[in-house]
Parts: sequence; C-alpha cells; structure tokens
Amino acid sequence: MHNVVCIKQVPDSAQIRVHPVTNTIMRQGVPTIVNPYDLFALEAAMELRDRIGGEITVLTMGPPAAEDSLRKALTFGADRAVLLTDRVFAGADTLATTYALAAAIRKIGEEYGTPDLIFAGKQTIDGDTAQVGPGIAKRLGVVQLTYVAEITSLDLAARAIEVERRSEGGVQVLRTKLPCLITMLEATNEIRRGGMKDALRAARTDIVKWNAQDAGIVDTQKCGLKGSPTIVKRVFAPSKRAEKAMLVEGADQPVPALIDAIFKQRPKLETELTALARTSDVRSER
Repeated sequence: MHNVVCIKQVPDSAQIRVHPVTNTIMRQGVPTIVNPYDLFALEAAMELRDRIGGEITVLTMGPPAAEDSLRKALTFGADRAVLLTDRVFAGADTLATTYALAAAIRKIGEEYGTPDLIFAGKQTIDGDTAQVGPGIAKRLGVVQLTYVAEITSLDLAARAIEVERRSEGGVQVLRTKLPCLITMLEATNEIRRGGMKDALRAARTDIVKWNAQDAGIVDTQKCGLKGSPTIVKRVFAPSKRAEKAMLVEGADQPVPALIDAIFKQRPKLETELTALARTSDVRSER
C-alpha cells in the first residue's frame, strides 16, 4: 500500500506579526513549523502502515528551506520525501497550488507506485482556506473524504475504505472505493516521537527535489502568481474593541433572579445597538 501525505511549512502563528504601516505579515525572523493539522494526517497514514504495511511518501511545495519540514516528517517515520520547488511556483494561491501538487502526485505514482490514499490536514494555519485537499482530489479525479475523525476500516482486497466524518449535525459514516483523498481533523490522534534510528535516517536521506519540468508540468502559466486569480489586497490585525463586556452582579443569586437582572439591561442594550447600526449606515452611505 502506498500513501502520499501532503504537508506544508508555515510560519509559527504564535510569533506572526503584522507591519503597522504596510499591514503585511512580517515573516523575517519568524520560525517555521510543519502545519499542525498535517501532522494528524501523517500519523493517520503511519498507523495504517503499521497495521497493513506499505510505504509513505511525504510531499510539499515550497522554497528550498521547506526541506527542513520534510526531514521532520522523515524523523517521525515517513519513508520518502519529495520537495516540489521552483521559482515559477512563487505567489501561488490554492488554485495554482493544487495544479502543481496534483502533477507531482501523478509523477510520484509513476516513480514509486500509484497512491492508494492521499492524506492532508483539514487546512493550514496561514491560509485557513481548507481548499487544497479538495482541489487536489478534483484535479486527480478521486473521491474526497473531508474532516475525517477516524478511519474505521480498510479492505485492500475489496479496495474499500470506511471513515467517520464530523459534520455540524453529528458524525457521518462514509464508505468509498480506493484511491481517495482524506483530510484529517485535529486531535484525532497523537503524533509519535521518532526514534534515534529514524532521526539518523532523516539526516542521511537525500530529499527528492523536483522543479516544474521534473514534475511533468507543461503549462507553467497555471502555476505561481500567473496562475493565481486570487489577489490578497491587504492583511491587517483587527483593532481592539472599545466596548467592554457587561457584568451582571449576582453570583450568589438563583438562576431566575439572574435572568431578571439581565432582562432589566435589555432596553439599554437595544438603544446602544440601534445607535451603532445608524452610525454604520451613515458610514456606508459615505
């Protein structure tokens, strides 16, 4: 069984800063990490390998520095790592990114065997679009199983898989045929600690590096900034709200008394909300 896991190297969100003048993200000096959601996908793939065998190829698209994240994945236990890197990929939105990654996955299939499952995290912490996984599935023509919490069964002989998917209404049980693409939810498993053997192997392993031509991409106009119809006009930090939360005294009061106290504040709140709405309408007209 061959599984491909798509990961991304992202800025550590805990240390991201926004420039006060240009309103752009200041990436200089900000450490990078493997997208946390992708680690759940990697662990899910490794758990399947532990049960039924096979191998795992980890794939990322990014600058040469993204090799660090791939070596991290090898340390956790992945078998192979492929870095898709080329200047033509710079500035890619999700449409251009999925085009390049889908081409790379096809190439991986030619070189190392057709993938049975493609894994990704539900989204990345920098873009937060949750579009890349489904976009890859669409381009490859495979079924997508998103927001998966657990892989309940896998029958290689029947080429069938069953998963539990979380939705707003509860939990869905889905069954489909292989190959397919799975995006994993957070907190569905716990990433293992790689042993010394894996760490030494990760340090010695040669990362496979492909440019656009190596990945079989013919039309580079669909890559990078040229192939990206999405334009980010501005990135900014939300301003602090001047309003403070209303505090209703009465920690020792029974619930009916607290409800009465809250409803006594209702006329005042309605007046303030009406005034705020009128102010917003005036600004919109201007």
